[in-house]
Amino acid sequence: MNISVHAEADTIAVSHRDLANAVRFVAVDAIEKSQSGHPGLPMGMADVATVLFSRFLKFDSAHPYWPDRDRFVLSAGHGSMLLYALLYLTGGDVSLDDIKAFRQWGSKTPGHPEYGHTPGVETTTGPLGQGIATAVGMALAERMSNAKHGDGLVDHFTYVIAGDGCLMEGISQEAISLAGHLQLSRLIVLFDDNGISIDGATSLSTSDDHLARFAASGWSVRRVDGHDPEAVAQAISEERATGKPSLIACRTIIGYGAPDRQGTEKAHGAPLGTEQTAAARRALEWDYQPFVVPMPVMKAWRMIGQRGQVDRLAWLDRYEDATPAQRDQFIEGKAMALPDTYAQASAKLRERFATERPKLATRQASQQVLDGIAATIPGFVGGSADLTHSNLTHAKSQQGIQRGTFAGDYIHYGIREHGMAAAMNGLALHGGFIPYGGTFLAFSDYSRPAIRLAALMKLRVIHVMTHDSIGLGEDGPTHQPVEHLAALRVIPNLLVFRPADAVETLEAWDCALESTTRPSVLCLSRQALPTFRSDARGRNRTAQGAYLVVTPDGVRDVTLIATGSEVSLAIEAARLLATEHIRAAVVSAPCFALFEEQPENYRTNVLGTAPRVGIEAAVQGDWARWIGADGEFVGMRGFGASAPAPVLYREFGITPQSIAEAARRAVARTGKAQ
Repeated sequence: MNISVHAEADTIAVSHRDLANAVRFVAVDAIEKSQSGHPGLPMGMADVATVLFSRFLKFDSAHPYWPDRDRFVLSAGHGSMLLYALLYLTGGDVSLDDIKAFRQWGSKTPGHPEYGHTPGVETTTGPLGQGIATAVGMALAERMSNAKHGDGLVDHFTYVIAGDGCLMEGISQEAISLAGHLQLSRLIVLFDDNGISIDGATSLSTSDDHLARFAASGWSVRRVDGHDPEAVAQAISEERATGKPSLIACRTIIGYGAPDRQGTEKAHGAPLGTEQTAAARRALEWDYQPFVVPMPVMKAWRMIGQRGQVDRLAWLDRYEDATPAQRDQFIEGKAMALPDTYAQASAKLRERFATERPKLATRQASQQVLDGIAATIPGFVGGSADLTHSNLTHAKSQQGIQRGTFAGDYIHYGIREHGMAAAMNGLALHGGFIPYGGTFLAFSDYSRPAIRLAALMKLRVIHVMTHDSIGLGEDGPTHQPVEHLAALRVIPNLLVFRPADAVETLEAWDCALESTTRPSVLCLSRQALPTFRSDARGRNRTAQGAYLVVTPDGVRDVTLIATGSEVSLAIEAARLLATEHIRAAVVSAPCFALFEEQPENYRTNVLGTAPRVGIEAAVQGDWARWIGADGEFVGMRGFGASAPAPVLYREFGITPQSIAEAARRAVARTGKAQ
């Protein structure tokens, strides 16, 4: 529906009530038509959202991703029809047909907002708490970009609508604590404070004083009547001027306007039904047929959607007036190409590793890679969840980010893996940054929800997960990640790397940085590993996922496939087998996902037709797909134990001798020389 806007008077003539009711009933009608959805939040928060979009939010509906727009995050993603209604009414790339196709196959209006699927959606939200935590990363990105480029190019806010569920989830505490510590004053959270969750009143399960909690974390807080537009407007206006992140608790009525549903859990997650929808229309004096918005109201909303044109065009003028060097430095996209200086630094490192062939932990090799490349990549920003000196994630060139000092490129996230992973997504979504962050692989469970969302959103974020096996030793089974490799590998669109030496570590970093539409996890060892690669030039073998390290003369009798720290064990096992005239090929498989993408003839050449042995100091997981039904697996059958690493490898039977014995069994079962 294209509507030309002729006069600002049209907006003035339309009341706030009519603007908000348009939002309510576009949402209600879509949910009724699909017979699925959550009407409670759109009805309850329509007043707040209308104030935000009509008076404060800096956006241009025709250009939803211009760099200096305000970011709006609907953390309570189940209320997606609130956002879709706003996108439609303001003239975004969401049509009335899209609204009518809510939650249907192929529509732009899925059940929860999805970044990259619906224009105008800033992040994928669904798991409660992820939205507000991601928004912290966006707000941090704004301050970091502002420190680099100045107010003329970067000067925007991040607004969040969050519900009780977002604030109950544990990730919210990590997020608000980090935001408060850094004093991210451009972050404003509008809390849908309706006192209702799916089971009923929130008093069934919580007695938290959210205002006190946020205030204790360094936020500016206040409570307003969420159905009083002037009170909401005053609160937002005043909070924009504070030097702290802000929480505005908006007391609302869930399902506002539906006489028999409002204020109860019945309004939360089911269509109102024909009778209640009609009753709500009468109660709110919205005397229009489903999906009909009267012309004056529609014109007013379209004017709101176009209001940001002035800001956008003024920004473009400032951008054009900037020096060529400033324009070159201003990175607005998310798929930034790596500069030639990076390629040169990477090549230099590769030659040194291949020539010197150092024996060092892959986490140490990773640190050397970071020292060599960090300064060459614009927007490359690191961090760690209080494990900097264990993860070795801090490059020599990097400067720390602190409250009021945002010009650096290293973030001390504190012991907040949940919050760190989500904030990294926010940094990537904002644009201008390639974030990486470190923790132990055993703690990837804390990061997993945000890693999954990064894979779903196709974001380039890099997780450095060290202490990747029983090889970490004495800390024991709580810290030994026996099942985590298998768990991460099943996430679609995620690259999981377990490099075996310094050269593969460099190559894994290169793959992760070149993968602009996939997140990566680098699983790195604590214990020192020998460098077996000596090829200083040539193709990135890690990019092939798996490749032959040892190729015996003649027809192979067995293929040993290993990852990470176990590749060197497999090479030693091949030497043992050679003394018995058993010809063993050795395959290093640093990334199964990339190997799966290789041409079939390449995979066949690498794996061969001889019996196979898989070797990894972890549980078997889906190794059967690579070693076959008749293959052998040398690895873990359960949890680890507390002891020095060499003792653990011996006691759990992950040694060259046990690998050789497994190879003998496989050969005996299937016969030699295949």
